[in-house]
Amino acid sequence: MSQEEKTTAVIRQLKGNGYRITEQRRLLIQLILENEYSSCKEIYLAARVRDSKIGIATVYRMVQLLEDMDLIHKEMVVRTF
Repeated sequence: MSQEEKTTAVIRQLKGNGYRITEQRRLLIQLILENEYSSCKEIYLAARVRDSKIGIATVYRMVQLLEDMDLIHKEMVVRTF
């Protein structure tokens, strides 16, 4: 499955659960699925390069949401699927 297909599948699942997909959420989903990060702060710093308006709280909420939906697993490193 390509990264684009994974991103589309996650977005579809979020929409199916009633979540709006904002540009910031879309960006975070893409970043999280494309890379491995050791912390939310790393995700935040990568996201800030692309969107200076994104906040650290948005990153924490998105990571928690994806984990609650069992789409990612936090261990020592955030890993996808």
